Amino acid sequence: MSTLLYGTVAVNSFRRFATYRLATIAGIITNTVFGFIMCYTYTALWDQHPQLGGYSLPQAMTFVWLGQGLAMTMAILGGGFQEEFVERITTGDVAIDLYRPVDLQLWWLATDLGRAAFHLLGRGIAPMLIGALVFPFALPNSPQVWAWFFVSVFLGVIVSFAIQYIVASTAFWFMENSGMKQLALILRVFFSGMTLPLSLFPGWLGDLAHALPWSSLLQIPADILLEKRTGMSLLSALVFQICWAAVLLIAGRGLTLLATKKVVVQGG
Repeated sequence: MSTLLYGTVAVNSFRRFATYRLATIAGIITNTVFGFIMCYTYTALWDQHPQLGGYSLPQAMTFVWLGQGLAMTMAILGGGFQEEFVERITTGDVAIDLYRPVDLQLWWLATDLGRAAFHLLGRGIAPMLIGALVFPFALPNSPQVWAWFFVSVFLGVIVSFAIQYIVASTAFWFMENSGMKQLALILRVFFSGMTLPLSLFPGWLGDLAHALPWSSLLQIPADILLEKRTGMSLLSALVFQICWAAVLLIAGRGLTLLATKKVVVQGG
């Protein structure tokens, strides 16, 4: 019964975002423009350093457009459930949510999965298709690679949700958590690979970037699709995502329990 309930929540969330047709079209245009800008920048960089970071130029172009395609799916640039959740905390409406016979964290997870599914289909595919018409791509022919890629994307969405949930939960203690949200945005963009593939980061910074959970949002799915991870390397990447998802979800649940026991709801 609970599975059906959360499934319904996810479907309704998908439908909700599907109603914003003009916003979706505007988003596709924005992602496409940024994709072109980044591709021309990458082209200039790869002309000087072929095989930079272990990527050929077609692989680098694919990485760029994959980033644009997954930007909203992973809420790398924002647009997740976080704003709505924080608003409900600061207004006190979260008290109503806590009285419902549902799990607060799972409710928002289902909501975010519906949102992510829409953005993957509604804003993810179109920029990739446009990019493929203009720039050289390096996409796999193997259905198995695509299957593992989508598994990795699903795990990345959960990691993204878990991080957002923790950041949003700080609103239980702070009336104003915009600073936390800005910091979280910077970390997402920098450490996900959205700006540059993490393999280009030097020395200890590269090691750190690969070890942090944000690499699950873009770098790992991209490397799987580009067949940079196969065999045990592929398995270890998926286990990495699963472990971070579990750790962060548990941390978020702990914050929820602490908040509901120790904190007076802001505004309520």
